[in-house]
Amino acid sequence: MSFDLDPAVRIALRLSLALLLLAASHHKLREFEAFRSAMANYRLLPDRWTRVAAAGVASGELAVGIALLAPGLTRAAAGAAVALLALYTAAIAINLIRGRRDIDCGCAGPRARRPLSGGLVARNAVLMLVAAACALPAAGRPLVWLDGVTLVAGVTVLVFLYGAIDASLAHAPRLRALGGSKA
Repeated sequence: MSFDLDPAVRIALRLSLALLLLAASHHKLREFEAFRSAMANYRLLPDRWTRVAAAGVASGELAVGIALLAPGLTRAAAGAAVALLALYTAAIAINLIRGRRDIDCGCAGPRARRPLSGGLVARNAVLMLVAAACALPAAGRPLVWLDGVTLVAGVTVLVFLYGAIDASLAHAPRLRALGGSKA
């Protein structure tokens, strides 16, 4: 038994994930040294390899983001997105296990510091599910004009939802600190 996604839903998920990866790649390439430094702080690779690994991550996000925009590459691109997200999640989880919550995840650019947290692991797990859903076959129905409205609205909602979750994760440490203070 196979599960086929509605083609408009599949396209909306694919476009949203592509936008996320392209934006992530853009900030990493734009401020490459800051990203390389964030990656080095994970202490998972020898220092001499972090430049190459950082370039590989940023290039991988760019390539997968572009591939998600090509309908013929959807399944391969979705699989690559799951692999990238699993790699990020593993790196975060390893450092959380080590007790290293104070380092920047490097996922939102150097001006938007995100300390490591279980919330990032959960966020990435949801993104892996979205990427896996992109690999599901689309139902065999033709797209109609109303699907265009659905796509614009769906992508817009998903982008804003991701932004709200990301902002919540970014502000969570400060909110916890405020909640613990006795003023």
